[in-house]
Amino acid sequence: MALRQIREIGDACLTRVCKPVKEINKRTLDLIDDLFDTMYDAEGVGLAAPQVGILRRIAVVDTGEDNQESPLVLINPEILEVSGEQTDYEGCLSVPGKVGRVTRPNYAKVKAYDTEMNEYIVEGEGLLARALLHEIEHLDGHMYVEKVNGPLITNEELAEILREQEEE
Repeated sequence: MALRQIREIGDACLTRVCKPVKEINKRTLDLIDDLFDTMYDAEGVGLAAPQVGILRRIAVVDTGEDNQESPLVLINPEILEVSGEQTDYEGCLSVPGKVGRVTRPNYAKVKAYDTEMNEYIVEGEGLLARALLHEIEHLDGHMYVEKVNGPLITNEELAEILREQEEE
C-alpha cells in the first residue's frame, strides 16, 4: 500500500496510550497494510501504530522465524502470561541506529484480535516473546529505552562486541 513516516524518540505520539479498535473498516485495513510495508522496508520485526502517528491499539510482528505463525496482526492485544527471563540487545525503528541490552520475559502469551475481529491467542519464546512485549509497550506509551541496562550503543559498536565474543 504505502510507506508511512516512522516517528522517532522524542515525538509525543510515542508516549501516549492508544485507544482500542472498536471495528474494522477500510482505513484500519489500509493502516495494517501500511504498517507491514513500512516495517519490511525498514527491516524491522515489529511496528506499532503510534510509531506512524496513529493512536490505535494495532501492531504487526514478523520475526521471520520458521516456528512463528507469521506475519501477526495484533489488534487490541493483551498480555495474559509471561515467564522466564532473557537479556539481549534490542533496537527499535523509532530509535534508529541504536541498541541496548534489555531484560524481558522469555515467554509471553498474548490475546489479540485479527483483521476480522476474531480473538486468538499467540504464545512465543525468545525473539517472538521479545517482539510481542516490545510492540505492546508501544501501545501503552512506553519504549524499550526505559528498560535498557547500560548505555545505548550504535549498531557498529554492537557488531564489534559480537565479533570480539566470537573470537573468545
